[in-house]
Amino acid sequence: MIDLRRLHVLRAVAHYGTVTAAARALHFTTSAASQQIRQLARDLDVDLLEPQGRGVRLTPAAQSLLAHADAIQARWEQAELDLRADHGSPAGVLRTSGFPVAVSVLLAPAAARLRALHPRLSVRIQEAGVPESFDLLFEGEIDLAVVEATPQNPPLADERFDQQPLLDDPFDLVVPEDHPLAGRERVDLADAAHEDWIAPVPESPCRPHVMSACGGAGFSPNVVHHALDWNVTAHLVAHRLGVALIPRLAQLTPHLPITRVGCTGDPHRKLLTCTRGGAAQRPAVVAVLRELRMVAHTAVA
Repeated sequence: MIDLRRLHVLRAVAHYGTVTAAARALHFTTSAASQQIRQLARDLDVDLLEPQGRGVRLTPAAQSLLAHADAIQARWEQAELDLRADHGSPAGVLRTSGFPVAVSVLLAPAAARLRALHPRLSVRIQEAGVPESFDLLFEGEIDLAVVEATPQNPPLADERFDQQPLLDDPFDLVVPEDHPLAGRERVDLADAAHEDWIAPVPESPCRPHVMSACGGAGFSPNVVHHALDWNVTAHLVAHRLGVALIPRLAQLTPHLPITRVGCTGDPHRKLLTCTRGGAAQRPAVVAVLRELRMVAHTAVA
């Protein structure tokens, strides 16, 4: 008989990449986490970890076991759904997370609407970046996240997570209000090739979108300033320190002397909803997803 608690430790090692990181997330000591995996290996009479440099890696047997473990987790989610199937309308606490724009423009309005529609349902919101949201889902700390699609996300085929498209968020070129490009209805980014640029910080999920959009227009932007927050970017533009690509969902400080201009070629980022595998049909999750789609439908109009 497989001890599911030990199996969860192995899943955590696969998710976080090292025994030490997995132990930290599970509030174990590294020694205790290692002991759990060694005992699981003895129970199954297979090797689960093998040396790799100064660390370890999962063996083929461990990879095979993990495929079954992820399926087991999804079945547990489905079992909980089946047990609660006769409980009627959505109720209880549903924990969500999202990056700042997703919280402000999507999760907050959806939660407010749900409070009126389903008084017995309490939606709780936590601001979190994209990698952190996947960790929180894996750890069972949240039930639903709104994330950006990035190359670092788990693949869509990863059975641990159910990732679904929510909306495409276009990027606008933001320029000072008296800039020569400000009067255009749409602009080709190549027309801004010789401008100074303000770009997201290197670790931002949006930076690859900005650099790719400029590259697709045939140039590498002369980035002179970096910012983490879109409003900081907007203030730098307002002071004529450069131009920038900013997602349309980003709510900028009003009355700044700047202009948003749509771009040809449709540069955009994709936003996704994400739940644990098997959890998307829970009544509370279904209710939140429905409201998020309704909010998203009008958010970038």
